[in-house]
Amino acid sequence: MSLAAPHPYARYVAIGDSQTEGVGDGDETRGYRGWADRLAEILAEGRPDLGYANLAVRGRVTARIKAEQLGPALALKPDLVTVMAGMNDLVRPGFDAARIAADIEEMFTELTGAGARVATVTFPDIGRIVPLARRALPRVLELNARIRAAADRHGVVVLDTFPHRVTTDPRLWSRDRLHASPLGHARIAAGMADALGLPGHEGWCGTLSPLPPASVLGAVTGEARWLAGFMGPWLWRRLRGRSSGDGREPKRPALAEVRAPDHERA
Repeated sequence: MSLAAPHPYARYVAIGDSQTEGVGDGDETRGYRGWADRLAEILAEGRPDLGYANLAVRGRVTARIKAEQLGPALALKPDLVTVMAGMNDLVRPGFDAARIAADIEEMFTELTGAGARVATVTFPDIGRIVPLARRALPRVLELNARIRAAADRHGVVVLDTFPHRVTTDPRLWSRDRLHASPLGHARIAAGMADALGLPGHEGWCGTLSPLPPASVLGAVTGEARWLAGFMGPWLWRRLRGRSSGDGREPKRPALAEVRAPDHERA
């Protein structure tokens, strides 16, 4: 655990999609932790009375995050809000960076107007994580630029992941390559803490030891398994107009005390 740092936040609310919900860091049986929970734990070290709510739901595109989560977030009267939105839009047909960024900026406007400190994040080069997504780089660059510009207009803190090569290291991503691994979620939480000015988290973007080179056969086999195990089911849901978040509700809809995971409790 890092050294506790004092901060002014007493009511933290996280909104977003599966990354903020915590998919990739836990499972359906034990529940998901994720970077927002981990950030709340960091914040609670310096402020034990911290109240934390997580309204994120997997599969949500930006327009639905705004429609479904912004109002409840404002009703909780937060003094800190994290907004992570846009990844589900990036990988869908009909991508419109201006429209997505406008929805994100509207959330920035409403939240900062209510007096909350707001923090957001840019996206890494997803083509380095999923080779089939290499053509999406122009989308990533445009959306990141629009997010940074909107954040600058509203005084929103930005965790800029794109410039850091470690953010595409496969060890920071789960087997589905769509969600961060436990290590990846921990790095995002530390990066957000650093962006918010909490000391002791500056090393979040440090590189990892080199990976051993993969054989051609191993690489081809890995791609085939990923296509069959993850990409195929994802495409099937899209074709049926279904989402992984259908029927799901936020995991922490109300502000509540933050508790460390069982394995970290004394």
